[in-house]
Amino acid sequence: GGMIYGMEGVKAAMHFGRGRVVLRGKLHVDTKPSGRETIIITEVPYQVSRDSLCDRIGQLVNEKAIEGIAHINNESNNKEGTRVVIDLKRDAIANVVINQLYKYTELQTSFGINNVALVKGRPRTLNVKDMISEFVEFRHEVVVRRTQFELREAEKKAHILQGYLIALDHLDEVIALIRNSSTPEKAKENLVNAGWGLDEIQAKAILELRLQRLTGMEREKIKEEFDELMKLITYLKELLGDEGMRYDIIKKELNEVKEKFGDARKTEITYLDDEVRIKDLIKEEDVVITISHHGYIKRTSATEYRQQRRGGRGAIGGKTREEDYIEHLFVASTHHTMLFFTEKGRCYWLNIYEIPEGEKSGKGRAIQNLIQIPQDDKVRAVIDVKDFEDKDFVNSHNIVLCTKKGIIKKTLLEDFSRPRQTGVIAITINPGDELLEARLTDGNCEIMLAVKSGRAIRFPENKVRPTGRGAIGVAGIEVEDDKDEVIGMICVNAEDKSRTVLVVSEKGFGKRTEIEEYRITNRGGKGVKTISVTERSGSLVGILDVTAKEDLMITCKSGVTIRMGVTTISSQGRATQGVKLIRLDGGDEIAAITKLDIIVDPEERELNLPGEIDIPGEVADEAAGEISNNNNDDEATDAAPESSEEKQ
Repeated sequence: GGMIYGMEGVKAAMHFGRGRVVLRGKLHVDTKPSGRETIIITEVPYQVSRDSLCDRIGQLVNEKAIEGIAHINNESNNKEGTRVVIDLKRDAIANVVINQLYKYTELQTSFGINNVALVKGRPRTLNVKDMISEFVEFRHEVVVRRTQFELREAEKKAHILQGYLIALDHLDEVIALIRNSSTPEKAKENLVNAGWGLDEIQAKAILELRLQRLTGMEREKIKEEFDELMKLITYLKELLGDEGMRYDIIKKELNEVKEKFGDARKTEITYLDDEVRIKDLIKEEDVVITISHHGYIKRTSATEYRQQRRGGRGAIGGKTREEDYIEHLFVASTHHTMLFFTEKGRCYWLNIYEIPEGEKSGKGRAIQNLIQIPQDDKVRAVIDVKDFEDKDFVNSHNIVLCTKKGIIKKTLLEDFSRPRQTGVIAITINPGDELLEARLTDGNCEIMLAVKSGRAIRFPENKVRPTGRGAIGVAGIEVEDDKDEVIGMICVNAEDKSRTVLVVSEKGFGKRTEIEEYRITNRGGKGVKTISVTERSGSLVGILDVTAKEDLMITCKSGVTIRMGVTTISSQGRATQGVKLIRLDGGDEIAAITKLDIIVDPEERELNLPGEIDIPGEVADEAAGEISNNNNDDEATDAAPESSEEKQ
């Protein structure tokens, strides 16, 4: 039963003699009066047990490998045949569940085709044309040999019958000759020498002839049998001399086999494209992905995060456990693939649509349930990749990684294009160091690294040569002491003048600065001041490259988030403190910042969106009056020399 899905394997087997066909069970979707959908399986693939299939589906549902199934019931019996009923949850998408069943269970299996046959005593792999040709040649040889055998047997029998007829024509003489012979051998010799044209074979047959066959009736039967044999001999000789007649025999015999053994095809062939992917069934939309400090992940529609004016108190963006907070927050399409980089330097793959959808205030699911990250490791950086199947793209783009101790490394994106369930090594981490950031570049970017103490360095991407996934990397920025560390990295196109550098401190201060205020140096130096770090502002916690067409989303350790337009943030000098972006409750701090494309009309940027909480009357811009105008670059130092050795 079931159906062969797609023609590629069938075509390969027909053209080359080797192939693989995908076999799927048959099913359809019914909708109950309540609106819930039900998947009904009516045929399973060849050699698949219905009970084993149901057990496997139940196991995958319990392991949460398949989402959306509420209940499964095997209603199959010998009278009605196969009927497995799968009830779906109210919010489940039937096509997505079906594709998961095909992917993870024996509802879809594959069979290999290898047409090996002995041709003239030697094994050969034959395509369909060769098989038919060899079979027809074999059948032709069989017909010839069979005809030759039948002709020999007919001629032998006709020869004996001819002797019988001669003996019957001289019956009295034959009887007298036999009676006067002293032995059977003498009788045979006398018959041969009697002048009737008999040979030894005919003489022996006459001597063995039963007396009852000497009657007149038997003579007629022998004559009729002899005449039929002569007609058969004539036909067989004609058949051996006419190839067309032999092929007609082959066709006739094949049709007889077809009539006797032929039956209707049980496995249907569906002429479908085998490249239908689950993501093609998912609505493409931008979603916000959040990952908490303790490793809980979820996706939420980006439209749920409304804009607020700078200085607002914000709205709850995610329930977290005690002492947990949102650490990563970014925007991606449901059709894209995410690369997850962990602090120990490993990389993992996950489709965005596979991340469980949750409410804005929901906690999410432990990321270890989705990708095989060890308990003692955690996600540090994420990269959104549109399509790994675009070979030109993956071979012209790089993954740039940096660590907390200032090490930077560049690897071709193509090296990360082959997903593995257990992940791969992205960078070798030195003892006491951790991976911090990962960025996707086109090879023509400028890289900026910023440290907690408020310094930043800018250098061209080509100062970092590409290395393999297992390499350590080279020095990117000098970290002065154990208390200092890299807090972020940005990669900007040198020709893109629309971008500015946005920095945010842990106490909620931030600003924008023109990129050109950061002079280009060699990698490995100390960098220059990027924000004035004071007790009021706190240490530097984030750096982004932004445009006027983007929004900023800030997440606090308490779970509070706020979204604001980038243009509402002041553009100031490189060494200033900035303005208050978000008013924090006592003890709260900034945990993460990210940028979003503007979704609402720009004219509504200063308006409260529906459902927004009231913004306190106090104007948070009072902090702007305390902006430091200190543009002293005393902390700026020369970069490391060009000849910095790569750390391997």
